[in-house]
Parts: sequence; C-alpha cells; structure tokens
Amino acid sequence: MSHSGIFESITFNLPVDHIDTDQIIPAQFLTTTEREGLGQYCFHSWRFDENGEEHADHPLLEFDVEKHTVLVAGSNFGCGSSREHAPWALLDFGFRAVISSQFADIFHNNSLKNGLLPIVVEEHVIEFLHANPHHPVRVDILTKTLSVHGYGEFEFPIDPFSAYCLARGIDQLEFLLEHEADISAYEQA
Repeated sequence: MSHSGIFESITFNLPVDHIDTDQIIPAQFLTTTEREGLGQYCFHSWRFDENGEEHADHPLLEFDVEKHTVLVAGSNFGCGSSREHAPWALLDFGFRAVISSQFADIFHNNSLKNGLLPIVVEEHVIEFLHANPHHPVRVDILTKTLSVHGYGEFEFPIDPFSAYCLARGIDQLEFLLEHEADISAYEQA
C-alpha cells in the first residue's frame, strides 16, 4: 500500500456471504501471536483437502499477489469468533483491503487496528464487481473513496485516526511506538 493512502488494484472475487473468521483462518493455526506466516493458512479449508492436497478448482489458485490486493466478498464478512489472526492472515496472504456490503463489527475494528482496510459499499457495487471479476479499482483512504473503473466513485466510512494510520502504512501499535518518547515524558511528569 502506498504511504500516500492511494493505491490501485485488480479485484479478486470471493462471492460468498457470511465468510467467518474460522473460514479465513481455521482455529488449529491460531497457536502463534506473530503476524507473519499466517497467509499460508488463509482460507486453508477451502484451498486444501483433509490430506493437505490443494484443491484443483479453488478460485484462490488464480490469486496473484502482484495484482490482486483487494478482495471483494459477499455480505457479513468476518463474522464468527473474534480473532486478530483473520486480518493478519489476509494481510500476509497479500490483501490490503476487503470490499463488502457489511462487515462483522469486531472483524471491522480488528482490521483497522492491524492495517487491513475494510471498505463498506452498497450492494449494487458488490454486484457489479462480482459480475466483472478482476476489475480495476482505485482506493483513496484520505478522501474515503473507492473508484471502480467504468462504474463510478463511491465513498466508504472510516474514522480519521484509522485513515491516518492506514494512509501512512502503520498500525495503531506502530503509531504509539512513534510517540514512545512523548508518552514516557508525560508519564515522568
């Protein structure tokens, strides 16, 4: 993601409603508190059979991290149990943003805190993107707009602090660490 807060991508579609956090990253892979390395487990039960063999027909086989940094999903994305591992896995897999008409609240907040941009748009935008897979989009975090080539420009909600952090390419913890000296000085006073 550009540190200017503007990036372009070709969308990657998973037209499924109610994708829960266990589908994003199954519970057996939640034994780490490290963010790196979780991408290999992203959508694991969809990508691999019970013997660990890759399914020959799963759409994620077409994923190209160089061009697909924006995932377009169905509604109610990130529902299920609360886990930060889900945004970590999506980021490590190569996604920088997820477009949906609705996100589970906890997933939405975890995503913003960890550097994954959840973009909420109206259902007609999702329908257009699903009908036109691998479609070019442009995201401007600071103006809160998603530009869909040949279809229009759409605003999405994001709070100013999260927009600031995401546009700079930092998460909330990195923001705090940037101000560690100021925090220490305040605590000393």
